[in-house]
Amino acid sequence: MSTIASACTQTKISRTPYEWPDADAPVADIKPHVRTLHGDTVIDNYFWLNDYFKKGPDSAAVIAYLEAENQYTDTMMKDTEPLQAKLFDEMKGRIKEQDESVPYFKNGYYYYTRTEEGKQYFKYCRKKGSLDASEEVLLDIDAMAEGYPYYAAGGFNVSPDNKLLAYGVDTVSRRQYTLYVKNLETGEILEDVISGTSGGSVWANDNRTLFYTKNNPSTLLTEKIMRHALGTDSKEDVTVYHERDNTNYIGVAKAKSNRFIYIYSGGTLSSEIRYLEADNPAGTFKVFQPRMKDVLYSVTALEDRFLIVTNHHAQNFKLMECPLDRTGVEDWQEVIPHREDVLLEDVEEFKDFLVVSERKNGLVQLAIRNLRDGTAHYLDFGEEAYTAYVSANPAYETATLRYGYTSLTTPSSTYDYDMNMREKRLLKQQEVVGGYNVADYVTERLYAPAEDGTRVPISLVYKKGVRKDGNAPLLLYGYGSYGATMDPSFSAARLSLLDRGFVYAIAHIRGGQEMGRQWYEDGKMLKKKNTFTDFIACGRFLVAERYTAPEHLYAMGGSAGGLLMGAVVNMAPDLWHGIVAQVPFVDVVNTMLDETIPLTTNEYDEWGNPNDEEAYLYMKSYSPYENIAAKNYPNILVTTGLHDSQVQYFEPAKWVAKLRAMKTDNNVLLLKTEMDFGHGGASGRFDYLKEVALEYAFLLALEGVRE
Repeated sequence: MSTIASACTQTKISRTPYEWPDADAPVADIKPHVRTLHGDTVIDNYFWLNDYFKKGPDSAAVIAYLEAENQYTDTMMKDTEPLQAKLFDEMKGRIKEQDESVPYFKNGYYYYTRTEEGKQYFKYCRKKGSLDASEEVLLDIDAMAEGYPYYAAGGFNVSPDNKLLAYGVDTVSRRQYTLYVKNLETGEILEDVISGTSGGSVWANDNRTLFYTKNNPSTLLTEKIMRHALGTDSKEDVTVYHERDNTNYIGVAKAKSNRFIYIYSGGTLSSEIRYLEADNPAGTFKVFQPRMKDVLYSVTALEDRFLIVTNHHAQNFKLMECPLDRTGVEDWQEVIPHREDVLLEDVEEFKDFLVVSERKNGLVQLAIRNLRDGTAHYLDFGEEAYTAYVSANPAYETATLRYGYTSLTTPSSTYDYDMNMREKRLLKQQEVVGGYNVADYVTERLYAPAEDGTRVPISLVYKKGVRKDGNAPLLLYGYGSYGATMDPSFSAARLSLLDRGFVYAIAHIRGGQEMGRQWYEDGKMLKKKNTFTDFIACGRFLVAERYTAPEHLYAMGGSAGGLLMGAVVNMAPDLWHGIVAQVPFVDVVNTMLDETIPLTTNEYDEWGNPNDEEAYLYMKSYSPYENIAAKNYPNILVTTGLHDSQVQYFEPAKWVAKLRAMKTDNNVLLLKTEMDFGHGGASGRFDYLKEVALEYAFLLALEGVRE
């Protein structure tokens, strides 16, 4: 009996060929737009789809087209609706609806969130001094979100005297937050309302001064750090820093010791930090070290010195230190040297300990350094592939480290680790309602040979009983940009695929930072194609090793991972049976030429500036939209959000329109636009599962699974 048949027998799932409805797909109007640059002329027939946010003459036609595509998707997926409903109920049923986060202690209070049965959001709460104390509900997000199709609240920031709470709210899903301040003694929302922010804020030690990041209303870029005094009109707020380099992101933060307030400005290649005594909010921020070409650095304050994580003459970063009153690079002294095989990612400070987050062989290591006696040791995690990370640790004078742990088979777990006694204690592990047995699943770590011989890691998981005979359906996920690592983690929703015989795999391709800083450098700018060829190599390796076959191989990626999807279907269309491209960044050249689009200028060091001819020609050679050809493509589902601020809706819309016009196959091509949401999808803890159910139903339909 084949593996799939065996898996189906165990879960009583039948597989019969799926017949897609014979429906007419929407046809987008052709309105030629000419782009000429560097002597190269390109006709863009679907440029008009940009018009919605520009409020151009085709704005209404854009909405009509998106709605027509939604209707077509609904028609094509109509017969899967019972399966979608079953998947949604199944995934929702694994979520513990009445739940509570692990409390953390800060400045005399235990803070936590809790959820209630049937509610989409949560309550933000605290208890004074003891977990046995009476509960204060600081914010009831369930009540606040009533009447909104999208509601995101965050940046919760309690004043040093514990009497005021600043927080940000976004009701549009474009990551533009309005700041509010609540009096926690009276319950009153103060008149201090500040719009157009990034959502976070920092209190000075006087309990009446707030620092926050102001966004550009057009590009949405973080542009200014502002100072607000309670009780004054936000129009009178003082600009304490204005970033003139539109390739940088900026932000404001506070030292754990509460002594300093930091302003961070950084791009892909260089950064700069300013700092101010938190007791002197009206003072002038000092530059820690002026920005240096191709040098990144971050700063952590100890009682008697600053620590600096930097790549200055250290590709994989090193740890330095300097006196509190002499912060220039000439006074930096080495604490942890550069290592060729270890990426130093971050440090977490405590009064007597330092926790160093490192990455070796693609996996996170947490090193504990005793600042009193200089000893050091590593935590032991004991799995082949996993994710570990430093969690909420707001207390400075403690010897307890709070960290998180998960793997493809281990549900998210929260631990406290006594750094003196070297003992860990499991505080909570994500409960999978209905039961979950880790012994029923297998996780592996593989290495695929890339085109140039580089070994590319793959993490995968499947249910026991799946045989490596080429018959198993396999979903390969990838990202590979910005140095972001795609560490293996548990997903209760994913069980719905695994229990139906799917193998799930993550390709740790170049452009991420899993294998060190060079892994990132080799997957960006003029080496970007390594990202795509690595992913294709992983797919071919999994086929060669009989984990799957092209008729059962699927790929998924979102945002920059959606660019990956667009590139690999152009480069190796016959390798995949189906693709799910979530909010895909697929119109690279046109987006990078338009500086009015949010985030464009921040991306120059990642993709290149197409105003430079070499960069233009290179990105044009891989941009998915530019390279659509008259050939067969696999089955494709594309998702987007009308209000997406990261990847504008028109990129996937244009891509689908052009694919429809040029592809030579009869495979399914669907576009689903969420008209109320943005880049991250729905805001509620259940609603997002509807999109997951749609994606899973699409994949299962292609495999002939109906239940």
